[in-house]
Amino acid sequence: MAEQFSQLSDGLIKFIEKQRVFFTGTARAGGNVNVSPKGSDSLRVINQNQLIWQNLTGSGNETAAHLLENNRMTLMFCSFEKKPLILRLYGSASAIHPNDNGWADCLALFADNIGTRQFYLMDIELVQTSCGFALPFMDFVSHRNTLDIWAEKKGEEGIRKYWEENNRLSIDGFETGIFESK
Repeated sequence: MAEQFSQLSDGLIKFIEKQRVFFTGTARAGGNVNVSPKGSDSLRVINQNQLIWQNLTGSGNETAAHLLENNRMTLMFCSFEKKPLILRLYGSASAIHPNDNGWADCLALFADNIGTRQFYLMDIELVQTSCGFALPFMDFVSHRNTLDIWAEKKGEEGIRKYWEENNRLSIDGFETGIFESK
């Protein structure tokens, strides 16, 4: 059965640190709801009520567009090995773009990646666990490096051009704020 908490416990933080994939969900008042899988070594728990994740350049930029209107975010982690568990984190988030104050501090938390598009700082307001008894068992083979190789080939200038052409607007036509400064 589901249990709710006001913050992450040490055990749940350890669970998060072991996960190789997580899912993020955001939405605006209008348009499409976005649910996106994230992988790689792209998330850090800052404390029991805050985390940050590194968002790499991809085909869409929905999360950034959604957060400009509605800062609500949900992250979900699932155990596909050993003990079943689903962990959902509910809260509010903000995007930190390359032109924003704090960008360098965020970069220092992660391995250097030319494809880093934003960071998302999330304040956790509710933690919920549930059983996960219906989740399949799956074995981790390895991380993919395809996105990293693609970004390296594009180079910094190529990545910025890609943002201009593909990441400035959401699929619903909403601004993403990628080139704005806070």
